[in-house]
Amino acid sequence: MRVAFVLKGYPRLSEAFIAQEIAALERHGLELLIVSLRRPTDDRVHPVHREIRAAIHYLPEYLWREPLRVLRAWWAVRKFPTYGKARAQWLRDLRRDPTPNRIRRFGQALVLAAELPADILRLHAHFLHTPASVTRYCATLRALPWSGSAHAKDIWTTPEWEKREKLADCEWLVTCTRANRDHLAALAPPGRVELVYHGVDLARFPANRVVRGASDGSDPRHPVLVLSVARLVEKKGVDVLLDALARLPAGLHWQLVHVGGGPLKHKMQRHARALGIAERITWRGALAQEELLLEYRKADLFALACRIARDGDRDGLPNALAEAQSQGLACVATRVSAIPELIRDGSTGVLVNEADTVAFAAALEALIRDPARRRALGDAGQARLAREFTLEANFERLAAKFPSVAEAATRHADRVLRTA
Repeated sequence: MRVAFVLKGYPRLSEAFIAQEIAALERHGLELLIVSLRRPTDDRVHPVHREIRAAIHYLPEYLWREPLRVLRAWWAVRKFPTYGKARAQWLRDLRRDPTPNRIRRFGQALVLAAELPADILRLHAHFLHTPASVTRYCATLRALPWSGSAHAKDIWTTPEWEKREKLADCEWLVTCTRANRDHLAALAPPGRVELVYHGVDLARFPANRVVRGASDGSDPRHPVLVLSVARLVEKKGVDVLLDALARLPAGLHWQLVHVGGGPLKHKMQRHARALGIAERITWRGALAQEELLLEYRKADLFALACRIARDGDRDGLPNALAEAQSQGLACVATRVSAIPELIRDGSTGVLVNEADTVAFAAALEALIRDPARRRALGDAGQARLAREFTLEANFERLAAKFPSVAEAATRHADRVLRTA
């Protein structure tokens, strides 16, 4: 048996947590096929991507680019006894969401259903929006069980009707925060949704004891190094972080290193220039894990000003915060979504309210001036993370949800008989 993991794009630097999970499942003995709705856009990969053995099957990103492939798939799939059910399912969705994206999802599902290898006995969607739609339609066409992993944007920007129906159809779904679990469980049949934190893989982020300097911002030759790792999108609140840094006293010496790419890159750089702090900022762009680990180990302090975007998008539990804590970095962050599940304000980090620039600046200033406090918070955060938020502490619950080969084959045979 193999399981097809349906992803929006693969490989992606910003989704190392998915690659980490795939690699761990392969080590656990699960045979996988990676199905990607889009071709990669990053010019680099993480080391974990090179360890993954699974084959990759790319679907047509835009149907008009591969019309013959889509037509051949439809010609084959329309003969399936399940085709009428899947088509009716899609048409109901299309009436409520009459968009080109909804048409593309069904076209991709047709191609996947036509091209899916015979040894695939389960589909698993990463993200509850587009990948889960393609997975759901394909699962109906092929009479296969499907499951899913839900994360952040996919939860908070998907309409409630769509979440309810997907949760009713899937066999099970895991999500990476308690806040997500509570929200989705209220829309799902009992027992359908389970909490499984991603967890940091300490083999890749070993808890190295970093001896940091005692910089307190008073010496211009030894500024306090603040690190932020975040995609340059609205929900990451990079503009809030910049505004907070601009509020710090002129005589306080600090430098910011920002890691991450995204559509707001030039806007944020212009904003930093307008605030008069551009010369204190290094924009590193997206980095592979081995490069990122070095940045964590060079930094004195980690900052992330997440917020809820105007379209409702928000983070779940940012992996960068957990990675920073794995390296003993004190963290300043916001009380958004599941961040308080990881960081206990005042004991393992410092939390302020969303978009509160004044409070964020005050928290940064206090920690910049107090290296002993930074060390205490970093040590406490590192210790709690090692107990509760590692890959090892959470992975077995996910692995146990994938059935054995014999069980999966029996379930598949039963489904085929019921739909024949």
